[in-house]
Amino acid sequence: MAITVTDPKPIERAEEILTPEALAFVAELHERFAGTRSDLLAARVAKREQVARTGRLDFLPETQDVRDGDWKVAPAPAALQDRRVEMTGPASPAKMAINALNSGAKVWLADLEDASTPTWANVVDAILNLRDAARGTLAFTSPEGKEYRLRTDAPLAVVVARPRGWHMSERNVLLDGEPAVGALVDFGLHFFHTAKQLLENGHGPYYYLPKMESHLEARLWNDVFVFAQDRLGVAQGSVRATMLIETIPAAFEMDEILYELRDHAAGLNAGRWDYLFSIVKYFRDAGESFILPDRATVSMTSPFMRAYTELLVKTCHKRGAFAMGGMAAVIPNRREPEVTAQAFEKVRADKTREANDGFDGSWVAHPDLVSTCVEVFDAVLGDRPNQLDKQRPEVSVTADQLLDIASAGGTVTEAGMHLNLYVAVAYTAVWISGSGAVAIHNLMEDAATAEISRSQVWQQIRNKSILADTGNTVTRELVTQILAEETERLRSEVDAEAFTKFYEPASRLIADICLSEDYTDFLTTPAYELV
Repeated sequence: MAITVTDPKPIERAEEILTPEALAFVAELHERFAGTRSDLLAARVAKREQVARTGRLDFLPETQDVRDGDWKVAPAPAALQDRRVEMTGPASPAKMAINALNSGAKVWLADLEDASTPTWANVVDAILNLRDAARGTLAFTSPEGKEYRLRTDAPLAVVVARPRGWHMSERNVLLDGEPAVGALVDFGLHFFHTAKQLLENGHGPYYYLPKMESHLEARLWNDVFVFAQDRLGVAQGSVRATMLIETIPAAFEMDEILYELRDHAAGLNAGRWDYLFSIVKYFRDAGESFILPDRATVSMTSPFMRAYTELLVKTCHKRGAFAMGGMAAVIPNRREPEVTAQAFEKVRADKTREANDGFDGSWVAHPDLVSTCVEVFDAVLGDRPNQLDKQRPEVSVTADQLLDIASAGGTVTEAGMHLNLYVAVAYTAVWISGSGAVAIHNLMEDAATAEISRSQVWQQIRNKSILADTGNTVTRELVTQILAEETERLRSEVDAEAFTKFYEPASRLIADICLSEDYTDFLTTPAYELV
């Protein structure tokens, strides 16, 4: 299989990553696994069509023996025993990577997925930064002369890298003339350049796996891990993966996903925004009972979200795997100390709920939140590194509870639509400019926020929703009007060059996918064409 890299422009130190040996390894991964990946993406479409006909998902009868079986995942390595706070963020630029490693968090989710725009420069730089971090040589000097170095006075965060989901392609790497699989490029380059060094450091090649919709997709990842370890002479079981349960079909296959990866599994994570996005995507044409209220009003205490998180904790601990909580996306704002203080209290309440429910740790998006999360989990864990012993036998979750979207309560409002369209355009504009982690309204947002925002608008048009605050019916004409208003608002907030180059194209893209008769599965797919 011939592999070709098409560099759109020179990337500093790219030759250190794009070596002939590394690219040959990536080509081998594609030769063995890209075909199965394509089959699994086709299976996603078929399953969604079935749901469109039936309006129903359920636990799989053919895997009942897995759910009933008495099995556990492999014990976690020492480096992953304590995950009480995990910092999230992109692995490029180097400054952000260094700040994350130095943050005091136990783990850094080094993100090549939702918090990163997959420009080729970003992809290569992320792998380079992760390789240098593994070697202990990562450093950066700003144009103003400020130096950033890895700390030596305290432990660095353990790196868990998140490659792109199975659906994303990499247009700058061609296999026999066809775009590569983004996930295999990310994993292949990272594993090739860091696996042995990480093991020498007492850690290992650890991964977060996003966007999966079935245990068969988990099986493919397991096959990739087995091959990669054998191919590079790395001991089997060195790879450990935490799977994000951020799609509604995956919520019905938690046991099965852990089982497929049981020799390489480290846990499951509750990815709340992508989960809500997936619910809208899957049940977008299933009628009023599946219309979510304004996204800001959907809390983790909503009954259907409680069912999801409690099932996740119970499943993980029954199988000896870690249950990881959701994102605290607050960004401190020195200009609004009262607003920041209130936001921090909400974070504290959210993390307290997670810790008391049995989660072993949780995510934060800013270093200033690390101490808050640590304090909350310290109060529950004490001297224990985790709470795998909290089994939750009282929890019993049914398919109806997972699908009880109406239990969220709340309403759809015009104010909520304004916010959704503002966020969708603002995030998409910054994403196509090359940055996947975006500060909006004192929150660090990633692609999941834009996905749920634009998906709600599409669903509301489809169902002719009535807006509770104005009484207006959602139509294409109303959405077009509100989108124009929010685009003008953004024009007043950014400089003219940025607006013309990024925000106008983003607004046109959001209009296209919200107003289309056909639903766009992932916003980032057409947005990738604008990068």
